[in-house]
Amino acid sequence: MKKIATICAILIAFVCTTALGQQASKAEFKFNAESHDFGKIPQNNPVSHEFSFTNVGTEPIIISQVKPSCGCSVAEFTKTPVKPGESGKIKVTYDAKAKQPFTKNFTIRSNTKTPVKTLYIKGEVTG
Repeated sequence: MKKIATICAILIAFVCTTALGQQASKAEFKFNAESHDFGKIPQNNPVSHEFSFTNVGTEPIIISQVKPSCGCSVAEFTKTPVKPGESGKIKVTYDAKAKQPFTKNFTIRSNTKTPVKTLYIKGEVTG
């Protein structure tokens, strides 16, 4: 009975160690900044910001989607895999039609260790 318990303990330790090792070897974002404040911007004048990131993981980053929180924003992103140590960009554009303060987010879906990440923009549209 002791042998079975010992074998089970060793097997569980091996599985846990392997899982942790695989998790650590994933692709991972490192953004220069995860939010941007446009400050005051004129109405009916779209504004854009480019978020830069570096792959600090050990596998290529593949971004499958960058989804804005509303129809007043769009996002463009690096479509090709970003190799370890290389950089990529996510460009977001807000169409400033409504005269009001705004806070918008962009949800990134990828193959990284953190598969869902969010970037934020904010500002105030003035007349």
